[in-house]
Amino acid sequence: MSADTHVFPTYAHPDVEFVRGEGVRMFDSEGNAYLDLTSGIAVNALGHAHPELIAALTEQAGKLWHTANLFSIKGQEKVSEILCANSFADRVFFTNSGAEALECAIKTARRYHYANGRPGRVDILTFQGAFHGRTLATIAAGGQEKYLEGFGPRAPGFISLPFGDHDALHAAINEETAAILVEPIQGEGGIREVPGQCLRGLRELCDKHGILLIYDEVQTGIGRTGKLFAHEWAGENGEAAPDIMALAKGLGGGFPVGACLAREEVAAAMTTGSHGTTFGGNPLAMAVAAKVLEIVTAEGFLETVREQAIALKQLLAEVADRYPDLIEDVRGRGLLMGLKGKIPNTDIIAALRGEKLLAIGAGDNVVRFAPALIVTRDDLREARDKMMAALGSLSAPAQKTA
Repeated sequence: MSADTHVFPTYAHPDVEFVRGEGVRMFDSEGNAYLDLTSGIAVNALGHAHPELIAALTEQAGKLWHTANLFSIKGQEKVSEILCANSFADRVFFTNSGAEALECAIKTARRYHYANGRPGRVDILTFQGAFHGRTLATIAAGGQEKYLEGFGPRAPGFISLPFGDHDALHAAINEETAAILVEPIQGEGGIREVPGQCLRGLRELCDKHGILLIYDEVQTGIGRTGKLFAHEWAGENGEAAPDIMALAKGLGGGFPVGACLAREEVAAAMTTGSHGTTFGGNPLAMAVAAKVLEIVTAEGFLETVREQAIALKQLLAEVADRYPDLIEDVRGRGLLMGLKGKIPNTDIIAALRGEKLLAIGAGDNVVRFAPALIVTRDDLREARDKMMAALGSLSAPAQKTA
């Protein structure tokens, strides 16, 4: 541990300190500008220092910050109304983070079966490579040993299945199964997309067995893929709709907020006193979330996101074609894309940072790109040039001169 810090040593920070952000750029303590294609791990959906978010937060900060949920919070009604009007859901529980939203989703699924005379249905089926958060329950749900190591007995009630193995999934369902939990696109797991046909199949399977379908759209929700929610690509008429869904990240545009959405029948099991939160859904978070949703659901916004997503995919394909000795493939959807490397992704990320472009890692040796939804074509052209320069510095001499 460094002598000049009292912070837990749980992160290996690069030697750069950011002090300001504007749009899709961040500026370090020396005044250098970086093109930010991380947006705080898909959090800053509208970029840095968005003026409308600043205004919404500032206005609310001058009125009321916190009451706890001992009293009704008007902002919760507004945000929940927008979410429900634009989704499968009838009810919303607000949290501070994605992990808390997943905790609520897990509890809601188990409580639903308990309330309906099936207390033995407690198991949640999940998939290898998943990431659902860092609490004891959510690391058990994710099932990845690197997150479980050193934290004692694994929380029971979670069964991790091979990704894409339909036979294993069918065989795992029994009288103790409560729900299936899945990310429409695994973010931390390597930008691995679940095909729409499979999401529709999960819906049918859950209906057949009387179990619940839970989506973790913490990273993929709020326009990240070009639709408000990623599962909508599998069918906008409910063919792949969940019973419960967890949101966070982009919902607050940088302000900490999460949400657990559910159908009326399912949410009804969460009676008074069955769950709670001190800070979740506070007036500050609700003011910002309402403004984010107002902007993202405005006419034409998501269409523009889809247009920029095509441009991002094309430029990544061009980069991969130019440097086949470094890049194996391009994957992802919308503005959640990845390059699978043939060399360590950490080397590529460092080279990109050397060109003042920010990317982040993901599983399966993937370099992940999650720019703000306001990214422009000019921003992406700049990103292409920086990527070419960075990969050129890593490529074999013969490839550089090809």
